[in-house]
Amino acid sequence: MEFKMRILAVFCLICLVAVPASAFTAESLSVDVLENGDATVAFSYHLGWLEKMGVFLNIADPAKELKNALESNFGKEVTVQEVTSNSASFLVADYAHMDSGENGVTYTTPMLSFANAEKILSGYWFAPLLSVDLSPAVTTITFPDGYVENFNDNIEIPRISHTISIT
Repeated sequence: MEFKMRILAVFCLICLVAVPASAFTAESLSVDVLENGDATVAFSYHLGWLEKMGVFLNIADPAKELKNALESNFGKEVTVQEVTSNSASFLVADYAHMDSGENGVTYTTPMLSFANAEKILSGYWFAPLLSVDLSPAVTTITFPDGYVENFNDNIEIPRISHTISIT
């Protein structure tokens, strides 16, 4: 009986070692700056099997973690609007700083960095089991007049200023 238990334990250990790392991959980030300076932020991601299990068991909540990261990064109130199995959207109050001048209204968005979040995640006990890529494959910042800035695979999105002319 003891021999069978040892064989079973060794088999379980081999299975755990042979299991490929699971992944959390940021697919896209879309920030739509509204006329009043608020913004809707939509984050699309892919969860590996381990993350899906964590969500199912209520160990991890991607929307809650993203909300906390946005509030920490911006120092602004963030409201969760919608959550699906592979995306979350938020409303960020006073996202862009607005300056009115002779030439129009200048919107300035804050810098956005996911580098700290990756560092924090690497400190968890389960970090060796995960492959985390928080740099969105595509990031799109859209201003009220339709002007768009795009970034590809950037862990940090710079501050952007854009002036909308008064007509």
